[in-house]
Amino acid sequence: MPRHTSLVCAAALAALSNAWAFAQEPHDGPPPMSEEDQALSKALQLRMGDTSTLMETVPVPDNASSCGGTPGYDRMLCLIDLLKEDVPHDILETLQVEYSRSQAEHWSNLPAGAFPKRPGVLLGELSIKQRGLVKAIMMEATSHDVDEGFDEMIQTLNADDYINTVSADYKAGYSSYNTKFAFLGTPGPYGTWELYYGGHHMAFANTYTDGKLAGATPSFRGVEPFPYFEMNGRVNQPLTQERDAFATLLSALSDEQRMAAKLEGTYRDIIAGPQADNAIPDSFEGLSVAALDENIIALLVAAIETYVGDLTEVESAAYMQKYTAELPDTYLGHSGTPQLSAEDDYVRVHGPSLWIEFSLQSNKSTGKVGNHPHSVWRDLNDDYGGQKK
Repeated sequence: MPRHTSLVCAAALAALSNAWAFAQEPHDGPPPMSEEDQALSKALQLRMGDTSTLMETVPVPDNASSCGGTPGYDRMLCLIDLLKEDVPHDILETLQVEYSRSQAEHWSNLPAGAFPKRPGVLLGELSIKQRGLVKAIMMEATSHDVDEGFDEMIQTLNADDYINTVSADYKAGYSSYNTKFAFLGTPGPYGTWELYYGGHHMAFANTYTDGKLAGATPSFRGVEPFPYFEMNGRVNQPLTQERDAFATLLSALSDEQRMAAKLEGTYRDIIAGPQADNAIPDSFEGLSVAALDENIIALLVAAIETYVGDLTEVESAAYMQKYTAELPDTYLGHSGTPQLSAEDDYVRVHGPSLWIEFSLQSNKSTGKVGNHPHSVWRDLNDDYGGQKK
């Protein structure tokens, strides 16, 4: 075997070995923080502000009407300008930072207090009027459907408020007001910038280049408790439709197909999570979608849509067109039970561009017996808008 081929094979085996090791490790909560991060976390706690109005009910301010009523990128830029004009200078310096790929990689599923390096301002640092503008901005970038887009984000925020009533662990992190909001780069008609909205169990990262969406990933969602809970005046069930769509798909497979989809080992968490951009294996494992009939493929497409559907209708359609065209070269992998209701149940979709993982692990924060999901949508070409630096 030529030396360069041996090196490539060795690198691939090393990557797979690392992913395997990561999948086997138990996850018992946030890892210990460095002294630097502990200091940052304490400073973060001092930045808490007004928390009297929830994001779901906060009103969009009257001056938003000056941006017109036509949804889209131009209206979003106008709303961003209103927000930047309203915040004081010290908040603006934290709200908008220079774009870099390394800065964009500072996302996490951990509570704010456990990962204080996230960019941006805390929702609790903003006034009610400013949070109303954040709401309006996010509604321009996301779907308005129930359990999708902005509504799913609201339910994820409500989960942290629920945890805050039953857990003293990482008290600085378990609150809907500890979600971060940021502009990486300068929003405008030209250049590259990222709209970032993230906190515990959530990372939303839309990257725009020259006025067009260049990438909507990495996109992380998780929730505890699961599958539903009551908080802030409503029943919340984020990620239930994602789980149900995959469970319906897996249950529809024949025994032979489920065996072909079966992955070796136990997956205790997703492998391509935060700070794991290189964890996606080069090789494809599992059941080839090319071998499935149109009814099973329709169930797979429905599962993918629960992720891509977080975006606006136009942007979602563009992604679905790409992923549908790539289905003949896409693979479905699975470990655990097809019902996706037990600890360590895991499913993933791996295509030329698409990578989706859904994983169940034991509860960490509520003290309740049961499991909660972590899930990520990545695009091998469009992550971080395709930016390399």
